[in-house]
Amino acid sequence: MQAVEEYHRVRKQRDSKQRDAMNACVVISASLVLLLSLLLSLHIRNDHNEWRWRNRLWWLPSTFSSTSGIAADLLVTNGTIYTSDSSLLFADSMAIRDGRIIRIGNYSFVQEVSGYGTKELNLEGAVVVPGFIDSHVHLLFGGLQMARVEVRGVNTKDDFIGKVKEAVRNMKEGSWLLGGGWNNDLWGGELPSASWIDDITAHHPVRNTAYKLYEVENSILLKVWLSRMDGHMGLANSLALRIAGVNSSMQDPVGGTISRNADGEPTGLMIDSAMKVILSCIPEVSVEERRQALERASRYALMRGVTTIVDFGRYFPGAPLKHSWEDFTDVYKWADLSGRMMIRDVVQTTGRRLSQWIFLGGVKAFADGSLGSNSALFHEPYADEPWNVGLQVTDTESLSNMTVQSDKFGLQVAIHAIGDKANDLVLDMYKSVVSTNGKRDRRFRIEHAQHLTHGSVAKFSEQGIIASVQPDHLLDDADSAVKKIGLERAQKGSYLFQSLLASNTPVAFGSDWPVADINPLHSIKTAIKRIPPGWDKAWNSGECMKLTDALNAHTISAACACFLDDDIGSLSVGKMGDFVILTAHTWDDFITQGTSSVAATYVGGLQAYP
Repeated sequence: MQAVEEYHRVRKQRDSKQRDAMNACVVISASLVLLLSLLLSLHIRNDHNEWRWRNRLWWLPSTFSSTSGIAADLLVTNGTIYTSDSSLLFADSMAIRDGRIIRIGNYSFVQEVSGYGTKELNLEGAVVVPGFIDSHVHLLFGGLQMARVEVRGVNTKDDFIGKVKEAVRNMKEGSWLLGGGWNNDLWGGELPSASWIDDITAHHPVRNTAYKLYEVENSILLKVWLSRMDGHMGLANSLALRIAGVNSSMQDPVGGTISRNADGEPTGLMIDSAMKVILSCIPEVSVEERRQALERASRYALMRGVTTIVDFGRYFPGAPLKHSWEDFTDVYKWADLSGRMMIRDVVQTTGRRLSQWIFLGGVKAFADGSLGSNSALFHEPYADEPWNVGLQVTDTESLSNMTVQSDKFGLQVAIHAIGDKANDLVLDMYKSVVSTNGKRDRRFRIEHAQHLTHGSVAKFSEQGIIASVQPDHLLDDADSAVKKIGLERAQKGSYLFQSLLASNTPVAFGSDWPVADINPLHSIKTAIKRIPPGWDKAWNSGECMKLTDALNAHTISAACACFLDDDIGSLSVGKMGDFVILTAHTWDDFITQGTSSVAATYVGGLQAYP
């Protein structure tokens, strides 16, 4: 512990000599930007100034020579280091200076750059992997949800109602009760309705000055919004519906559905772009709350070994574009200018560097909804709703025009597609855009790519489209997929990770947090075993991945998916010294245990967790 404190003390001394030296201004048409996608290296802390010394890293090329005679700041020794670099997959030691790796290999080779002031971290045989990259998160939303009502994992109707009832006790009259994470499949599939919670939220105990509970004669009204775990459906109580003007005569918005009962009355469920009707009535979260959410979420990610994320913002189908820009100016830019956030210093030819810490990665759009909300777009109808094939939440012409124009500006495009028809639609559109704008290294992405038709895998490979997937989603979808699309379709076309990989399709892993937990080690295990809760065998065992392939999907492949592979994603000379120490003490233990966890996370050679 004393060694760590001394290490930070030295960094703080260097901090006093460093100041921000770079600003960039980027003007991008708001009509083209559907989402401010930020690539964030996660480290926010109260003693944030120690990170400013890393300004120099931008000027240090990734081809930095290890033979310059300069002593390393840190030697990491006596471990089993998996590098994700095919030219040297394993090493036992590495040396880091100014945040970048200057040597990696065996101890005698690495020890040559030890000198005055060099610290040594003896791993005592522990396994080390590159810092994990989460290719798809909603960072601020996740941070906000951590402080709200949590109904994730609730598996009965009574428990769901009980959670709401418990939360109501501390609410003020007229306020909004916000939260989410519910999954109706856990309690048999019945969808919740406003009637479940109206009685609870219309009249509840309050505290008097003596802090005793008593009942009041007049109803105390609360407005409620609880989003489903996939973020494509939410439940409002009757008061929230009334305030938003939702009634039997209101038409479904384009790309969304207002759930109704047999009499045509709204049930309280709002699907995809219909959610904006309720969300537009909820007071905007304060700037301070969002800044706290950023810090809260960042610390949580670091605890899970995540050092870089691709942030897809608070965006949902039909949401105002201003949210992304407000989060950028109020939160990310503030964190940048105040030195409270350390961001990867990488200029991408296909994007825009806004500062040495923040990178504008590209744009995102939606093709369809989600399986759990029966709004993912399929070629064939849902088995449990024969009249329904899902929703195309953005019309083809608008989607195509956005992609063409964004691509002309050199922006990377990522499109959400879950159903097989949505994936085919996006794949065909991407091919058309390449034909129109010409060939170049654009690295188009499809986010989720959960259900594919026969032949879609080949399209991914032929076009070089990145499949940005979230393994832990299959755990939530396994049972419901069979009910919703039938056993044959679920078995043949769902979560085809290994098929995509075998076809040489670039596969990048993420979590979609807070839809699923941000936990790379768990998602790697899921990709390897594919055993859903309550199952005794894998869901389509032919799609199980190897450990190293799954690790690469969360490291080097994820870096390639966002044009950061020259600086992060593997433990290689010239790259950033971002690494994770695991509790496993041999590679065999890591393979066989299946329960390894994060012991420590380092960002640029500095300990960020614990």
